[in-house]
Amino acid sequence: MKKVAIQGVDGSNHYIVAQALYPEGVSLIHCHSFPMLAEQLASGAVDHAIMAIENSIAGALLPNYALIYQNDFQISAEFYLSISHNLMALPESSLEDIQEVRSHPMALLQCAEFFQNHKPIRLVEDDDTASVAARIQSSHLKGVAAIAPKVAAELYGLKVLSSDIQTLTNNATRFVVLNRANSGTGSETVNKASVRFVTGHKRGSLATILNVLSDCDMNLTKIQSLPIVETPWKYAFFVDVTFEKITDFEKAAAALAIMAEEFKVLGTYENQLLKSVQ
Repeated sequence: MKKVAIQGVDGSNHYIVAQALYPEGVSLIHCHSFPMLAEQLASGAVDHAIMAIENSIAGALLPNYALIYQNDFQISAEFYLSISHNLMALPESSLEDIQEVRSHPMALLQCAEFFQNHKPIRLVEDDDTASVAARIQSSHLKGVAAIAPKVAAELYGLKVLSSDIQTLTNNATRFVVLNRANSGTGSETVNKASVRFVTGHKRGSLATILNVLSDCDMNLTKIQSLPIVETPWKYAFFVDVTFEKITDFEKAAAALAIMAEEFKVLGTYENQLLKSVQ
């Protein structure tokens, strides 16, 4: 059975994505952090890893872009999950009993408006959404609630006190499936790619590269800059493009490999934007 690393425990959003991507079943390796997840994949302890890469509200998870590049990982697939944040506690609890809410910082941020109307509840940052739910059950924590997916309440026998408490309902997170370099290929119906490149300081360098992508019929869907720590005031660009023909992308990649100071393809795979699930 394949081993797949996820961030968080059973009941987390990463767990939901794993269940959707691998309905035939896999052995899930739970990691407390994204660096730990990257270490599991890089060491060969797992076959694949699932990593959140950006959220439609909070934006890109910049450290994860760096982990993908630094560990020479390849993106083989993507998955969009509609995020539902739910407040849950012990079965005998009511909303009035809750004095403290614990969850991942991003979950707390995305539910901030809900708690402005429910003071004085203390908000506490934690490593993961579902792990808090598990801890409430195992330690029988009274007066403490978690923000987590509904599946966490089902798994850990908790009561949902309030559903869909996120400020914006149009809230989705993009996840990517990662392989070690040369350890596997992406979908055969490839129409999307992720690349990283570094331009020179010459005026118009970035615009020239973007024009090349356009000339090769690439549709730019994402561009993200990230500082290069070793070289102050210099940036790497992470770009996602979609295309109709792989040969068009190969032509663009060949041109960028010549034009950019550094260039690397981080993965080619199938665009899943229209297959979001809740």
